[in-house]
Amino acid sequence: MCANHIVLIWIFVLLYSVVKISSRFEFTNIECTSLDKKFDDFEYCYLKSINRSYKYLSLKVNLFKTPVTKVKVRGTLFKRYNGYKPFMFNATVDACRFLKNTKSNALASYFWDFIKPHSNMNHTCPYDHDLILDKLSVGFVNQQATTVLPFPEGAYFLETYWMAYDIDRAVVKVYGTLS
Repeated sequence: MCANHIVLIWIFVLLYSVVKISSRFEFTNIECTSLDKKFDDFEYCYLKSINRSYKYLSLKVNLFKTPVTKVKVRGTLFKRYNGYKPFMFNATVDACRFLKNTKSNALASYFWDFIKPHSNMNHTCPYDHDLILDKLSVGFVNQQATTVLPFPEGAYFLETYWMAYDIDRAVVKVYGTLS
């Protein structure tokens, strides 16, 4: 290998390290909508900023028709170009089946790792209680989105449809930027 190639490799490694270290995720908004208020409703859904460096997301959905034994989640990641455009994936996962073996779907596992430590949804179906995602911090999401699987800079939003018995019951949209 010639000296020029070695220098180029070192420059690439150095630039990749700088970009990877300096990347930063920031929540910008969250929207939670119940599509069937007889089945579920959000008690709360918000972003809270404690100070400049600590911001978190929390939500609680009350389930009115329990136990829930059949759950699917459809997720689409959008990236802002000239308006938001689908980016990278649009997938549906049978949540009950996935939670029996969380290594069965790599994409679902990646996003499951975001919420698992902050949620009471960490068991298989049936669900006979309210669902909570508590204090998902921007620091934790930043580590997942910049270290575990680095994403390019930009504005994103993750749209998830939560289905029970093959009927859309709720929509959760999480907006953020990676700079």
